[in-house]
Amino acid sequence: MMDLPEDPADIDDEDARVRPGPFRRHALWVVAVTAAGVALGWVGALFRIGPEEFGLPPAAPGALWPYLLAWTVIGVASAALLRCVAARVPVYEPESAVIGVVMIGTRLSLGWRPEPLEVAGLAAAGLLLVAVWCAVAWRGASVVRRSGEAPRPPRDTPTAA
Repeated sequence: MMDLPEDPADIDDEDARVRPGPFRRHALWVVAVTAAGVALGWVGALFRIGPEEFGLPPAAPGALWPYLLAWTVIGVASAALLRCVAARVPVYEPESAVIGVVMIGTRLSLGWRPEPLEVAGLAAAGLLLVAVWCAVAWRGASVVRRSGEAPRPPRDTPTAA
């Protein structure tokens, strides 16, 4: 049986770590994660936006570029928010949150072609999810910080080897 470390600082988790660095590294991460999310959403929606012999008939006629541009902007905003938080406190897999939100939003928008108000609703839901992800990270960091300040009880129990 594996014993967990008593000090949260002893946990070596590569997925949840502070990501400091120069601004260009943060900007490159924001652009790369957003591009990955938009590209995966576009690939996921290809069966709805291609010719009818390759899949289902298109859900609605219209240009794709406004939706791709909208989700690129939404992705940059959410990735910048997550990266800003990840530069200060450990965040568990921030790229998964951004890629997931942008991919799902892009795929839904390209296949469904919603009105601008509906895209705004999807964007608000995605940004809310990212904000909750950031709030959980801030809360976790404050709990760990407070537990490090509190005095630890003495260890009286013998350990089994």
